[in-house]
Order: sequence, then C-alpha cells, then structure tokens
Amino acid sequence: MNLEALRNNHQKILDCDIKDDTGLNDFQKIPDKHACSINKVGIERFRLPISIKHDDGTLMSHDSHASMFVYLQEGKTGVNMSRFCAIVQEEVNRAPLCSHLIEGILERFRKDLRDFDDEELIPESYLTLKFQYAVKQPSLKSENWGWQYYKVSLNGSDTPQGKLLTTTINYEYSSTCPCSLSMAKQYEKEYAEGLTTEGNGIATAHSQRSVATVDVTCKMGNSLTIDEIISLLRIALPTETQSLVKRVDEQAFAILNGENPMFVEHASRRLSKVLNSDKRIIDWKAKVDHLESLHSHNAVAYISKN
Repeated sequence: MNLEALRNNHQKILDCDIKDDTGLNDFQKIPDKHACSINKVGIERFRLPISIKHDDGTLMSHDSHASMFVYLQEGKTGVNMSRFCAIVQEEVNRAPLCSHLIEGILERFRKDLRDFDDEELIPESYLTLKFQYAVKQPSLKSENWGWQYYKVSLNGSDTPQGKLLTTTINYEYSSTCPCSLSMAKQYEKEYAEGLTTEGNGIATAHSQRSVATVDVTCKMGNSLTIDEIISLLRIALPTETQSLVKRVDEQAFAILNGENPMFVEHASRRLSKVLNSDKRIIDWKAKVDHLESLHSHNAVAYISKN
C-alpha cells in the first residue's frame, strides 16, 4: 500500500459524522446500506449478582451469568453493547428478580438499544440468566436439613409472537431398575426356599443417580416460580437425591426407592402427567438421563408436551 492510500485509510477512520456525548467517533450508529439483518446480536457470560425472593419469603443473592440479545435490522451497523450491561445492572439492583422484572428488562432492550429516539422499537429482545438456586431441603426422617442446589436458566423473550419465559431446571434423583429389583427379590425368595445355594441370600437391585433437565414455558406475568416447578418435579420423581442424611434418613431413602422403581420411560411419563396438569404451562420438554450403575452407557429419553 502506498503512502497516499495509507493516508486516505487513516483519514477514513478519523472521519465520522456522528459523535457520542463525549465527542468521540460513533461508527456503530452510521447506517450501512450493505448490512443484512442478524437474528441475534449481543453479549454472553456477563457476570452479576441477582437477588431472588423465594416462595418462603427468603431473599437470597445468586451469582449469575447473563446473555443478552436483540434482533439487528437490515441497514444497521451494530448495537451499543455496553447498554446491555448497564440496563441489566440497573434493573436487578432495583428489585428482586421475577418475571415482571425480566419483562421490563426486555422492553428496555427494545427501546434503549435503538440508535435514535424517533426510531421504531427493536422488534425482538432476549435475556438468559444462569445460576445455582439453593433451597433448604429437610431430611426425610431426622430433624435435619441441608442445602440442595439446582442448575437454573431463566430464558425470557419479547418478540412479535409474544412475551414468554422458559425456566430450565436440572433435577437430580435416584432411579431403581424395576427389572433388577424383581430379579433380586426373586433370588432372595428362591434362596430362602432352598432352591438355590448361590451367593449369601442377599441381592441388591441396581439404582443410579439420575438427572431430569426440564424446560417449562409460560406466558410472561403468568409463569411458575422456580420453587413451584421444583415442587412439581418432586411430585413426579419423589426419590430426589438428599443433601444431609442420618442412618434413619438413609433407610427411609431406601424404602422410598423400593416404592418407586422406574425405567427412564417411567420417569418420562411421570413428568408428563404432572407437567400437563398445570394449565399455566403452555409448553414443556424434558431430557431424562439415568446414569447407569450396571452399564457403562446411559439410558436416555426425550419427551415434550404434545
């Protein structure tokens, strides 16, 4: 590149008709006639603490990661990324997180990320908050309790199709194989009756830690709280893993597993029955993983609202 071309490029970088409030060049606001629309433009992994009021009235702070996006229309060069951060910080500092607060943040994205005040609102905005949600879990039988943590993702969207909130929760539970349980009891009966001398008369059914990853979608403003969804999951899959157990709790957990043997198919259908019962849920889907203790592979099922 010759010296004259270098000077021209340098001048092109310096020349900008639009300035920000400090007088610095603002190329992001310059229209680009060659620019096509982009489905989502924004930020991921913006960290900030959020406060959530639990259903029992407890106010807790959670370290979260925010992902924030808007639809970028044709002809626009880009968006002001720092506004995402400023908006979400201002709003979560104002009040505890809830669906109404998420709705307000999404409306501000559509309004405040415009280049100029006389433009139409941005048609689509999105917000995802990921965090670990801590709940006090009573022990099954002893007078103890421990902290149970749930991976939670709140996914809000404000689009021409409506304002929706999808809550994703990872729920861990124990699953005892019905076939293995039956074979174990069959062996113990045959040993007691003298029909076999193999082993020592005791057989253990295989069970494993299992995970249900559940997405629940509701209309904004009529959504279930995180605690309400956890309560539904506990009804569907009562063998939730325990935080703090004494011997009496461990025995109670063994009895509970014996009462609720389940294949991955059983667990999926249990979820379907419970989630379909709440009319506030307009859509849901789940992935169920049984992390096999017998096999090296996992048993997995996907199910969704019909």
